[in-house]
Amino acid sequence: MNCPDCGFSNIEGVDECDQCQQPLSPLTLSEPASELERSILTDRIDALNPREPLVVEPGAPVSLVLQLLVAHAVGCAVVVEDGEPVGIFSERDALLRLNVDAAEHGDRPISDFMTPNPQTLDIENKIAFALQRMDAGGYRHVPIMTDGVVSGIISVRDVLNYLSEKLVAQQS
Repeated sequence: MNCPDCGFSNIEGVDECDQCQQPLSPLTLSEPASELERSILTDRIDALNPREPLVVEPGAPVSLVLQLLVAHAVGCAVVVEDGEPVGIFSERDALLRLNVDAAEHGDRPISDFMTPNPQTLDIENKIAFALQRMDAGGYRHVPIMTDGVVSGIISVRDVLNYLSEKLVAQQS
């Protein structure tokens, strides 16, 4: 049984990959009942066409990050330091952490308000794995890594668009 995350060949029946410790239970699911189920289990995240992420440094002022979110019409910024994602700042963070006091905090660093240590996914991960991670963590946005570098971002909307396209294609 090959791990969908790292490709390591595991012995049949193990619950997690011996190399990367990711759960292998989705691999033991019954045969997909529809083409949509099959697509979710076999298509990789790159099928979601991850968008280029808005990347900011931890010291970026809140006011600048808010302006960038509006200017780029995106719902989040990935906070990167030394090439590593150290946080994510989303519309939800703005509402819950800044709220009506946003102007008062405009000069403070975004690192004071970001969600630290964001979960990331690799571009090679399966869509089913992305769905599981997003659901379990309650994430609306997930940074995507390619060769150890933040290369994209996916959102719940991207997943819904993918599912809609698959359903329409299935009905045709």
